[in-house]
Amino acid sequence: MSKKLDIRWHGRAGQGAVTAAKTLAELISQESGVYAQGFAIYGAEKRGAPVVAFTRVDEKPIRDHSAHMEPDIVLLLDPTLLGLVDVKEGLKKSGRVIVNAPFDKQQVVDELELQGYDVYVVDANKISMDALGRAIPNTPMIGALAKVTGLFSKDEIVKGVIELLEESGKFPQKIIDGNRQSIEKAYEEVK
Repeated sequence: MSKKLDIRWHGRAGQGAVTAAKTLAELISQESGVYAQGFAIYGAEKRGAPVVAFTRVDEKPIRDHSAHMEPDIVLLLDPTLLGLVDVKEGLKKSGRVIVNAPFDKQQVVDELELQGYDVYVVDANKISMDALGRAIPNTPMIGALAKVTGLFSKDEIVKGVIELLEESGKFPQKIIDGNRQSIEKAYEEVK
């Protein structure tokens, strides 16, 4: 793994973008010699309002909590944000974009004018609906991110997220199992 990585998450309040950013940071920071932070910048938005979250990874302590970033990876958790947020803002030329959408990859590339970038698509809403009964795309998107980046194998990302869910003590086994299925399916289906 590269010791420096900047990730920006775009979603809507209630979809778990902030939780995903923090969860990923927690998992990455367990590696020796790697620091990670997950945070968001938002006000008193209500469910459904656009939210931006960030995950930073470095080999030295991270003291920058600003929203200014030139991301290596941008994740779009809500297909209704297509065209409403500028996913290319600051995105490195070698950047990757992962989009939750039921659309064909080429449609996403054309809609967001992402020619020249590595673009990946996964229908995280459908995956989470099938596994959890609700469209909460954060854990499927973590699975897709793990596959696209190679940060974690499928077994590692499933184990890490499930352990965090279990440790929190807030979720019944049915939700934990649904998240396991969501991560595994997104890891397999991201294109």
